[in-house]
Amino acid sequence: MSLSKNITRRDFIKTTAAASLAAAIPGNLGLFAAGSDALRIGVIGCGGRGTGAAINCLEAAEGIEIVALGDLVPDRIESSYRKLMEKFPDRVRVPAGNRFTGFDNHLKVCALPEVNLIVTAAPPGFRPIHLKAAVEAGKHVFMEKPVAVDPAGVRTVIASSEAAAAKGLAVVAGTQRRHQKSYLELMRRIRDGQIGEIVGAQCYWNQGDLWVKLPEPGMSEMEWQCRNWLYFTWTSGDHIVEQHVHNIDVVNWAIGALPKNIVGMGGREVRKAPEYGNIYDHFAVEFEYPNGVRAASYCRQTEGCADRVEERIIGTKGTAFGYGEIKGEKPWTFEGPEPDPYVQEHADLVASIRAGTPLNEGRRIAESTMCAIIGRMSAYTGRAISWDWAMNASKLDLSPARYEFGPNPVDPVAVPGKTPLI
Repeated sequence: MSLSKNITRRDFIKTTAAASLAAAIPGNLGLFAAGSDALRIGVIGCGGRGTGAAINCLEAAEGIEIVALGDLVPDRIESSYRKLMEKFPDRVRVPAGNRFTGFDNHLKVCALPEVNLIVTAAPPGFRPIHLKAAVEAGKHVFMEKPVAVDPAGVRTVIASSEAAAAKGLAVVAGTQRRHQKSYLELMRRIRDGQIGEIVGAQCYWNQGDLWVKLPEPGMSEMEWQCRNWLYFTWTSGDHIVEQHVHNIDVVNWAIGALPKNIVGMGGREVRKAPEYGNIYDHFAVEFEYPNGVRAASYCRQTEGCADRVEERIIGTKGTAFGYGEIKGEKPWTFEGPEPDPYVQEHADLVASIRAGTPLNEGRRIAESTMCAIIGRMSAYTGRAISWDWAMNASKLDLSPARYEFGPNPVDPVAVPGKTPLI
């Protein structure tokens, strides 16, 4: 497919559904029976995280091969292929005919009958579409977090996850804390009442700058946005969604509920240059849960400032810290072995598939993603937002009008009190 092929958003979704249905015709169904050992991976999104996730999956268990690669641009596939071959030369079998580029690369990967597990780590704005295609094609899925950038995408992910459950397909997300031994033990102790009744929480992801990709001569707006995807709301969801979702998910996990009201603020005070797209550089959000508990959320990407990445869960008898400690009446510190959680999440996925009891984390990560999205929407608009309204009434859909490498104007930086709530 040419990089400049003209695809409208409606055509993109229609083609995705048609190709996925074709991939699931009799003869392709049941290509991975419960209890079978062979897993053959198709990677969609071959940047650093996609390549890293593929490596983690190979590290997680034997009997796994990578057989297909898909990305928007050829150089990413070439780079990923080299890195994978350097690490696992005997388990990467991707002929030239199984390396796909363009906006339909995910369809071609999903259409391969030999692929039974998709690892998708394309920019978050693409993940609802990629998950939908994979599930309709009858593939198990590992997808990076976050899984959407707007309410429309969240609804798509939830629907696809329900379809996956009906088909007996696994859907595991890149929320590695959910598979990390210290977090699992901490949550067990919280459930057992070691910190008493939960009365509040705080979570943080404050750090310096990340990488940035400057536009090059001849590079279209669309290609630059996809390569510099951290800094555009339609591709990343903003850093509160792309990164801070980890911490928000932990708070939801500890409290055992979803917030009912969310209000936030934020801005763009340091990263104002054009290469930083249209996202903010800091947020502060309050999440109000049904039991009256309030959680304060803070995230910032500003060089030269204090760093902090953690979660604090406050109870009537003590305080739990996400890194594996409880202070209070019954103090505790995690001291056991800690397997790499980035590998463990894949090990758990693979084990569930082989046992015939596939994990399905789709709705859970979709809901945590939605929490972060609502926080961003509140900060952008200056409005307090209820969970029910955002999930059921919001019409916000950040998808581009056309999926093609050409012009792609984006919204200006949001101004609270002026940017409309959609």
